[in-house]
Amino acid sequence: MNDETPARAKSDAPQPEPLLDTSGDSDEPAFSWLTPAGKTSGREEAVEEAKAPQPDSRAGRRAAEAAVGSSGNGSPAAGSTPATAGTSADKPRDTASPQVFKEPLPTSALSVRPPEEEVERRNAQRESAANAKPVAPRVMQVVLAIIYPFILLILAVRAVTSPLFLWVEYNRPGFPGDGYGFSTDDRMSYGSYAVDYLSNWAGPRYLGDLVLRGGEKLFKDGEVSHMADVKVVILSTFGAGAALLILALIAIVYLRKRSTGGIRRALFAGSIITLVLILSLGTLAALGWQQFFTEFHRIFFADGSWTFSLDDTLIRLFPSQFWIDAGIGIGAMVLLASILTLVLTWPTRRRRGIVRENAAADAAAEPAPAVQP
Repeated sequence: MNDETPARAKSDAPQPEPLLDTSGDSDEPAFSWLTPAGKTSGREEAVEEAKAPQPDSRAGRRAAEAAVGSSGNGSPAAGSTPATAGTSADKPRDTASPQVFKEPLPTSALSVRPPEEEVERRNAQRESAANAKPVAPRVMQVVLAIIYPFILLILAVRAVTSPLFLWVEYNRPGFPGDGYGFSTDDRMSYGSYAVDYLSNWAGPRYLGDLVLRGGEKLFKDGEVSHMADVKVVILSTFGAGAALLILALIAIVYLRKRSTGGIRRALFAGSIITLVLILSLGTLAALGWQQFFTEFHRIFFADGSWTFSLDDTLIRLFPSQFWIDAGIGIGAMVLLASILTLVLTWPTRRRRGIVRENAAADAAAEPAPAVQP
């Protein structure tokens, strides 16, 4: 009984009324689903503001504590002092957003424009690379221009070392006759053997076994030896000409595919080189034919191996006038071919494409015709 009386007395004692101060309550609904669309609660705004970095660390901590300490219905948490009038909670919220420090992204440097000098330098390099022409077509043009004169010269030499040229020479008016008894037919017959030997693969016996009507040898041993040396030079020249011709065809095919107008420019330059070369050689030959003929033979043959007496067969078949005419024929053919090439490849406005470019520019510059309603 003594124990129960104090307990009943305690339970019957009046309980203090709870604190019902609503001055700190907000007008926000108690549940989030009651919040109108497009509007966030004050607590959510406080939490978002607390999450954002603040320029002042103390103010940031205060905002975080206020957001975490507040309850769902806006009442302060246990142990916290309710906000009263005059505190920062009752003050109007600053609508201006604080300056937030943001770490630059790894790609942010890509949006930084380099200096104007660097931009101009890069543009100049880009334009130079776009306008630069490939090296290979230029090399092919130079190669074709250089070998073109030699091809013409070798073709002219081949035309001279033929029975046709022999016939023209022996039958032309004014060609000196043989004082030792060779008729024109004899010269044509014996000279054809000598010319054929230079372009076939026969040995020295091809000429060494030839005899006259009386049984004597047509060519002496010295003459056969010299003709063998001439044959080596001629065949080597023809072989070099064939190689140069193949190289020229390769260059032409390449330039036809890779360089517009490259063949024309190469042949034009080659024709100019040919003209300079043939005019220079022709001038030297005209100033002193005997000296020119001697120096030419000294380049390819040993001294003493190419001099003969007037009654030797080679001199009777091929006198000095024959070599003069051969030189004139070679020069005339090369000169004619180079002039013809120069005319056909002359860089006119039409061949350079200027006419087409001007026409295209004029067509682009013309105003568009007005459309009639």
